[in-house]
Amino acid sequence: MLDLTDKTILVTGASKGIGAAIVAELGRQGAHVIAHYGSDRTGAEAATAAISDDRKHLVAADLATEDGARTLWRAAIGWQGRIDVLVNNAAMMAFEGGIDDPEPVWDKVWADTMQVNVKAPADLLREAVRHYRQAGGGTIITVSSWNAQRGSTNPVTIAYAASKAATMASSKTIARAYAKENILVYIIAPGVVRTRLSESFAATQGGEDAVTAGLAMGEWVPPGDVAGLVAFLATGRCRHLTGATLDVNGATYVR
Repeated sequence: MLDLTDKTILVTGASKGIGAAIVAELGRQGAHVIAHYGSDRTGAEAATAAISDDRKHLVAADLATEDGARTLWRAAIGWQGRIDVLVNNAAMMAFEGGIDDPEPVWDKVWADTMQVNVKAPADLLREAVRHYRQAGGGTIITVSSWNAQRGSTNPVTIAYAASKAATMASSKTIARAYAKENILVYIIAPGVVRTRLSESFAATQGGEDAVTAGLAMGEWVPPGDVAGLVAFLATGRCRHLTGATLDVNGATYVR
């Protein structure tokens, strides 16, 4: 069992999918968890149901707005006065905005995706680095995607793939620039994870069976696999792994 009893951890997008699995796992390992959600408070409450009230704090913030991430950070750090680990997980994927879509749709999808998937995480990266430099260090975990490295199999999600690559690059830059100040940064690049978003994506690719047939293990990644990795990284027990991108895709994409 991991020991996170001395950690206060902010997780974005905690109401469903990977984020919900992450907050539940961090709670099991004793962390004080700040669970961010957009509008689905019920989902955030369900994800943190097993965590005692004194070890959890739910915060609503709209990352699609210009000041959403900074508002979230202020509310989060006000709870315990510190954040030891930031898990940048929240993201959106629009199933429109492809090459053949009308220009207004293309423009809106790119603008919305860049705000939620790039600018908001970057704002949180900035806040975390400034906080950690005063605190003597801290950890950032970015949940990216294998799309950041290999592109998307569905060209209509081109903005999503580009956004994940951008946030991956931002995280690597922070890792290289601030390692000497004990700021650790890890990037997780999941493949096909069993989430509602992946199920929606599979529907655009011929269905779940068609997607599964292309996977080396013949199965989707359980969200718990990603959550367990996040919990381990949050301990800080492998400092020299900072800057690494950790692939979680069942050997389907091997670099």
